[in-house]
Amino acid sequence: MATIRFLGHAAFDVTLRGLDGGVKRVLFDPWLENPLSPAKPSDYRGAKVDYIVVTHDHGDHMGNAIELAKLTGAKVVGVYELAEHAREQGVEAVGGNVGGPLAVADLEIVLVPAVHSCSRGVPVGAVVRGADACVYHAGDTGLFGDMALIGELYQPDIALLPIGGHFTMGVREAVKAVSLIRPKVCVPMHYNTFPLIRADPGEFKRLVEPTTRTKVVVLKPGESFEYP
Repeated sequence: MATIRFLGHAAFDVTLRGLDGGVKRVLFDPWLENPLSPAKPSDYRGAKVDYIVVTHDHGDHMGNAIELAKLTGAKVVGVYELAEHAREQGVEAVGGNVGGPLAVADLEIVLVPAVHSCSRGVPVGAVVRGADACVYHAGDTGLFGDMALIGELYQPDIALLPIGGHFTMGVREAVKAVSLIRPKVCVPMHYNTFPLIRADPGEFKRLVEPTTRTKVVVLKPGESFEYP
């Protein structure tokens, strides 16, 4: 059983069973200084975290990744240039690129395209597959047609999609993204952190569920849900 905890903005704390049978903990884009976050980096001191997946190096996504890696011993996973930056800061990192699975033994992690900008390498989304769930974190992205390939190839159970507009997809674009990816569950993210990305997750849910087989789970920061 996988547990998805929302930490505000685009940050998630995910626990799932690894391909080796052990329990794995993955943090995605852990900006814990976001104004909605129920957690702070010091809460993770000494915690067991296996990987910190960072989709790109903007401050609201790279966030507290380096600090958290030092507090937990987790490996930072991201595109090559971002991972090299992490290594320079004194933490372990797995650097890859858009393509096939990374050389990680206990989970399948694939970096996939995202339509956005960044300073180091290229922006990506990430597909993380364990024994009990496959999670797709889209990162910051606009809508693009090859999301259908992500859905076809990896068949994510859970998609974490931005809906806030201005910097990413808005509600309308994210609704279309769900129809392309076809996850079993979608959790909206990257909205209402500040006024510029104001969006209504209830509207997103009302538009998605009558037209697809996807269940929309709206989480408040600090809330979790279990899959399946």
